[in-house]
Order: sequence, then structure tokens, then C-alpha cells
Amino acid sequence: MAKEKTQYTCTDCGGITAKWLGKCPSCNAWNTLIETAVDSSGPTKNRYAGMAALAPPSEVAILSDIEAQDVARTPTGQEELDRVLGGGMVEGGVVLIGGDPGIGKSTLILQAMDGLQRSGMSTLYVTGEESASQVALRSRRLGLDHSQVQVVAETQLEKILATVDKLQPAVVVMDSIQTVYSDQLTSAPGSVAQVRECASHLTRMAKSTGTAVVLVGHVTKEGALAGPRVLEHMVDTVLYFEGDTHSTYRLVRAIKNRFGAVNEIGVFAMTEKGLKGVSNPSAIFLSQHTEPVPGSCVLVTLEGTRPMLVEIQALVDSGGPSPRRLSVGLDRDRLAMLLAVLHRHAGVACMDQDVFVNAVGGVRISEPAADLAVLLSIQSSLRGKPLPQGFIAFGEVGLAGEVRPAPRGQERLKEAAKLGFTVAVIPKANAPKKPIPGMTVHAVERVDDAIGLVRELG
Repeated sequence: MAKEKTQYTCTDCGGITAKWLGKCPSCNAWNTLIETAVDSSGPTKNRYAGMAALAPPSEVAILSDIEAQDVARTPTGQEELDRVLGGGMVEGGVVLIGGDPGIGKSTLILQAMDGLQRSGMSTLYVTGEESASQVALRSRRLGLDHSQVQVVAETQLEKILATVDKLQPAVVVMDSIQTVYSDQLTSAPGSVAQVRECASHLTRMAKSTGTAVVLVGHVTKEGALAGPRVLEHMVDTVLYFEGDTHSTYRLVRAIKNRFGAVNEIGVFAMTEKGLKGVSNPSAIFLSQHTEPVPGSCVLVTLEGTRPMLVEIQALVDSGGPSPRRLSVGLDRDRLAMLLAVLHRHAGVACMDQDVFVNAVGGVRISEPAADLAVLLSIQSSLRGKPLPQGFIAFGEVGLAGEVRPAPRGQERLKEAAKLGFTVAVIPKANAPKKPIPGMTVHAVERVDDAIGLVRELG
């Protein structure tokens, strides 16, 4: 029996090489080549048949002469999902959503498809992991007893495309892209070649027919979307479903969006009837203390276009000869840098102390505007004295001890004032030109000024 021929495909760029190499020769990424079977049947005549018809060539035009039109959006009925998408589904748009198993991807998509169907759009739900009866059982559990969403259980790409061509739906869901395979390839479903090929055909179909396509994707143990990196480049929108399966709250974050803002988030609560949008997410990220406690500082962070208030908690305790530095929801390396700045420029030493920092509610904060709130919460815990009632802070801290401005500072202050906060410590460059009713704003230039101000207020 002849030995099956193999080749090595890069999971990042899709490049192919005949032998395994430590570094991909196309994109120079390390350890991204995986072994795949060579399609021994050779290229068939109809593998790319119809591509010219799907994407006919267009004439060359001057950019300034092209008429720009706003894309029409159709709301899904899920306000938080619409916020992340940029207002709703776009005709011909391709959305990729990934998340951990059991996080609620299929639940959210089924609810959104039912909302689109009720608004008058034709929908098709293609399931490759469940039977049609299992999808129907979930819809009953979600209270969608009379849903008219069309469902088909199929994994072969050619049959899926034929079904879409026959029904002409406005929105198609593929749950999941890793289960789809094409007869034109001999590799197994979920392989790099199959995922790339199937996603490419579905994307071309969406662009040529105007059908919106939603692809549900698996994730690796590191949390990244499984399959070739080119999958994220092909689609218009990439959404990540985040959250702890032990918590009732879920976050949907836009990593890429050609039709809206990136890093926008939607907040959902898991209930018996599925996922419900949370209109005031600041409430779930703030602990309800009857009185101020040491080590707690409220940060006004910015997620996409939405200002949110998040409580930063710090605990400083004696750590012995090998003190630990642990952060949850914040960058651990940045925490070590901030402790060095606190020591050098404010005279506050934590070298023999364990320092634990946590962002309440499971939210992940990546923007540097959280620096000042982290330092003030650490100082509060070290002194054992709480910050004043109704206190908020934000601002980036540099290695020279300066407090740098945060983007859209006015919106942050207005959001905090709306929720009843009365005292703010912010960068001097973010100082409002007009007083904010009900709020006292203290603008600082350096981290030692902020520490001294908090000592006076406390």
C-alpha cells in the first residue's frame, strides 16, 4: 500500500512547505507548521468553477469619484449584540464568533436568528454538531416555541451551498465552521485546508449574493480561534465570547469590525430563558459596600464607545523573602512596573509585601488608563485607610512618574457623575474646561501629587 503523501501548512498564513521547518518561510512565524495530507486526487476542473461569476471583475475607478453609501443594518433584537456589531447585521457581511465550549454561542445566535426572522428576514440555521431535534429542544427551552427559523443538519459544503441557493435566505448561520468539509479535499473536517477552503467559499457566496453569514468557531486551549489565522482576515467581523462558565455574566467583544468600532463590548446575563442584555454594566462591576473599605478604587474605563465603571481591589500583605505579584483582569507585567514607579517616584515601598490586584466582575482591562486607580488602591490597602466616598480615578502613569491623559476624559467624568460619584483624581490634561455639576475634580501631573492628595482627602 502506497504511503500517503503529506505536506506542512502554516496555521497563521496558510503557506505550504514540503518539509517541516521551525519557522514558516512565508510569514517567519515560529512553530506554526502542521502536517496535513496532500490532496492526491489532484485539482479538479470544477473546484473553483463559478468564481468568476461570483466575483465579476470591476472597472478601475478614481477613489474620489466613487459614491460612498452607508450600509444598511438590520437589528437582531439583542441590543447588546447590535452594539458590538455596530448597529445590526449588514447585507453580505461575514461574522465570526468564537468562545469556550458551553459559554453560550449557540444560544445567543439562535436568539438573534429568531429576532431577525420575526423582523421579516429569511434565516437558515445550519448545524454541524447537533441534530435538528436538538436545536428544536434548545429553542423550546429558550421560550422560542413558535420560531420559524429554518434548520438543516449538514456538514458537506457543496450541499450547504446548494441549499442556500435554493432557499435564498437573508442570513445563514454555520455552527460550526470546523465541522464543514468539501469533497474537493481529502483532509479531515477541521483541518487547516478544510477550514480555509470552506470559509473562503462561504465568504464568496456572501459577497456575491448579499447573504449575511455567521460562522461559529471553536477556540484552542489558549483561547484563540482554532484554525488558520487567515480565517480572521477573510471575515468582516470577529467576535469573542468571554466569561466564566461559573458566572452568570458574559461579555461579547469585537476584535475586528469593518462596519463598526473595534473593542466594543456587549454584556449579557445568562438566565433560564437564554441570554439577556445588561443595559447598565457598571452595576455588575461595582461591589456594593455599605461603607468605603481599604484597597478599593473605582476606575472609569473605556470599552469601545462605552464608558464603564469598574472597581479595582488591591490587597497588600507581608510576603517574606519572596513576595508575590498577582493580578486578575489586569496585566501582571504592568503591575510590576507600576510598583517600581510607586517606590521610586512616590516613596511607597512594597518590596517585602505580597500584592494582589483584582478587577471586580471578571472584566479584563487592557488600557493603560487604569494605572492611577491601581496605584491608589495599592496605597489605600498598604495604609489601611479607605479612599473617600464617591471617589473615582483614571490616568496612565509613565516610568518618569508623570500622569498621562486618557482618551475621552470628559465622557468618563460625565458617566461617573451620572452614577453619583463626587470626587475625581485625573490627569491635568483631562481637566474639564467647565465645572461638572456635583463633582469635585482634582487634576494632577505626577504620581506623587496624586498620592499626597489622597492622603489629604483621607
